Amino acid sequence: MARRSEKRHRSARGDRAHKAVHRLRTTVRRVAVDWFRGSGSDWPALAALLLLVPLLAGATVAWPEWCPPESLVLPLVAGGLLLRPASLLGLYAVVATALVLETAFIETDRRTPDPVTPGSILVVAAVALTGLLIAQFRSRVGVPWRRGGTMLFDLRERIRTQSALPALPDGWHREMSLRPAGGQSFSGDFVVAARTGPGRRVLEVVLADVSGKGMDAASRSLLLSGAFGGLLGSLPPHAFLPAANGYLLRQSWDEGFATAVHLVLDLESGDYELLSAGHLPGVQLSAGTGRWQEIAAEGPLLGVWDEAEFHPAKGTLRPGDVLMLFTDGLVERPGRDLTEGIDRLTGEADRYVATGFKGAAWHLVEAVARDVNDDRALLLISRE
Repeated sequence: MARRSEKRHRSARGDRAHKAVHRLRTTVRRVAVDWFRGSGSDWPALAALLLLVPLLAGATVAWPEWCPPESLVLPLVAGGLLLRPASLLGLYAVVATALVLETAFIETDRRTPDPVTPGSILVVAAVALTGLLIAQFRSRVGVPWRRGGTMLFDLRERIRTQSALPALPDGWHREMSLRPAGGQSFSGDFVVAARTGPGRRVLEVVLADVSGKGMDAASRSLLLSGAFGGLLGSLPPHAFLPAANGYLLRQSWDEGFATAVHLVLDLESGDYELLSAGHLPGVQLSAGTGRWQEIAAEGPLLGVWDEAEFHPAKGTLRPGDVLMLFTDGLVERPGRDLTEGIDRLTGEADRYVATGFKGAAWHLVEAVARDVNDDRALLLISRE
């Protein structure tokens, strides 16, 4: 009986210890995640930087040749990236005190050359001012000071995820190439796509071109891609562009118009409808004739007219046919006719007929509009 009681007691102590360790790990993990996201306290970073300041100051007094007074800018730079403005001011007070003490100790020791010059003080003050401005800017816009550097990366990846094309059944091939202006990460062109209808037999794709380019159109592009993605598949195909037009009108943007083309493709029969809102025509390659034909639908720009109507153009993709949709940055050039740009695109595309247009989208943008300072997008759908 005594042994059983001792075993139960030992087991109970082990369970309590295990639960305590689990609670500690959970608490540490929660604090670490909150700190990284910017919602936790910044006192650990402040404490570490406050300890670093006297270490640097002591090294400057002891070894001025190896640790100059300008080394105090290191905690200032780190503080500007990690601390709130209020905590940053406390760090600045400690750094200023350390700089004064360095000067006093060096002046007391006449054997040590005086490394604390007015230039050193100005460098430290300039870095401190820059860090404070950065911290105040992030505080005003509400960007977490520790995650602010990754926010734009997250936005870019979200746009790319929303622009992913769904998988198509056997016998179909789709590609897309999206190239922002000036080598930037954000574009005013975007794509949203979904499989809809009974048995998901219908492919709906919207290629849109927001007014502006690059970073100027990035915020509008992100907002519209999310809104268009929510509308696509939730409304009948003919109701999508009117709903998108109403959404833009409600935004009341100064530069709030956009062009868009909406493809509704039956993946069983190959029949499609193309609805356009002031967008460029699509082009279709007929395998029977080997010729390209423009597919133009009628409709005004999005965000301009409240009672806009959009009339579809109809067609059929037969085996071997190819349909290309693109934005103006790919074919429009100042002083040149639009037809010339489309002819150049289709002429380059003829080279990929024998290969079934595998990997053609990226190469076509490279060949036709590699050095163009405008957003470029190309969507290619072929029936094998």
